[in-house]
Amino acid sequence: MSQRQRRSGPRPDMAPEIAAAAGFVSGLLRARGRVSEQQLQVFGGALREALAEHYRHHWFPEKPFKGSGYRCIRINHKMDPIISKAASRIGLSLPQLYQLLPSELTLWVDPYEVSYRIGEDGSICVLYEAAAAKAGSSWGMLTCKNQMMLGRTSPSKNYVMTVSS
Repeated sequence: MSQRQRRSGPRPDMAPEIAAAAGFVSGLLRARGRVSEQQLQVFGGALREALAEHYRHHWFPEKPFKGSGYRCIRINHKMDPIISKAASRIGLSLPQLYQLLPSELTLWVDPYEVSYRIGEDGSICVLYEAAAAKAGSSWGMLTCKNQMMLGRTSPSKNYVMTVSS
């Protein structure tokens, strides 16, 4: 299958989205400078593996927002168990994770888009967006991301950040 064919229709492969999410969390750990590159490689691999397993039966490219809440990674003064599981592979304890990662982080991993927000009132930023139009429309759908935006008193500022591999 050519690259163009893969982008034009629904694709069951979640590798680009998982890579973007794992790369983002690894980058947050890297920014603090307390985790070695070798540890980051192991952490990133463990996180990609854990996310793939967790999302295996909750990935619907034909309906990208179905299962969105299940795929939402959240740190809200409580560490997401998927992140803590991957961090345990490199010997990071929960107190260390709390020092290295934001206390408020929401990461949405959906088919065709990965986005995040740091803080409860932070802007939602896109980490990864597939080049092709999404298979489904979120118009009128109450997704994990849309639910988080309900009740905002000011409009969100959206920034696009690209991830290269």
